[in-house]
Amino acid sequence: MSSSARFRSNAKLTAIGSYVPAHKLTNADLERLVETSDEWIVQRTGISERRVSAPDQYTSDLCIEAVADLQRRYNVQLEDVDYIIVSTTTPDTPFPSVSARVQQAFNIGTCGAIDLQAACAGFAAALQNANGLLLSGAARKVLIIGADTMTKVTDYTDRTTCILFGDGAGAVLLEADDDREGDLLASYSVTTGAGGHHVYMSGLSEKIGEHALQNPGKIVQNGREVYKWAVGTVPVGIEQLLQRAGLTVADIDWFVPHSANIRIIESICERSDIPVEHTLTSLTNYGNTSSATIPLALDLAVREGKLKTGQMVLLYGFGAGLTQAGVLLRWSL
Repeated sequence: MSSSARFRSNAKLTAIGSYVPAHKLTNADLERLVETSDEWIVQRTGISERRVSAPDQYTSDLCIEAVADLQRRYNVQLEDVDYIIVSTTTPDTPFPSVSARVQQAFNIGTCGAIDLQAACAGFAAALQNANGLLLSGAARKVLIIGADTMTKVTDYTDRTTCILFGDGAGAVLLEADDDREGDLLASYSVTTGAGGHHVYMSGLSEKIGEHALQNPGKIVQNGREVYKWAVGTVPVGIEQLLQRAGLTVADIDWFVPHSANIRIIESICERSDIPVEHTLTSLTNYGNTSSATIPLALDLAVREGKLKTGQMVLLYGFGAGLTQAGVLLRWSL
């Protein structure tokens, strides 16, 4: 979107829900798997524990539980949902989609269903796409889910990555409301595909450009390079997003970054002049859940009474691709 383009929205946030598996993987558990310690993990990542899906529990199962939670808490109807967007990098199967499994589980009738793959930027990207569907009139009600079972693709012999990842799902419902300004106020996206080889999971191809892939079927990450990219570019994206909305950091009540690790978040906050105490994360107890980190953080804040109606919230996802997506919204629940 060019800086001169006017962002528009008629989207209203009407419900939120979440789910994490019951089983916990603590830092003490990881001490028995690899050479590490609770002190080292907490100091460098901010993570104390993460949730692990059962062997027969997959991303669609987490999605269904998160949507069921949303439905119970807000007493919303789902039969008239026009579109389901699931952001995930760990689908049960390449096809059928996770979103199709959600459609089946809730017996939603005439409904579009797609999986969106933008890794840790996926939930914010899904919000952007849902806003377009609502604004165009192609849909009136969109169910958005960010979910991943990252532990299923984690190499537990790699001490640099296995300490990070967990499983979880978060869902929101967006509905068109043509009688008021939409809750989404601005949007920003940028991709640096040249850095894609710094964090990946192999697939059909054995290369990314000229870079050969390693460790088939598992996450491979160059943490140092990802850190440099994130702290060097995310603050620029945040500034662009605020400019598009005509706002400043002082106008933001809560910053909700992708919960990658605490050191990245602290560095981004420092470079963006955002007080760390004004951030919402899902990091400490859930770890890095990729697409799910932002909706999990939002729902934790709802349950804790932190998020209030009318507050200004800046969501910003960043990760594999290398891809970023940011959304500024006015909280309306």
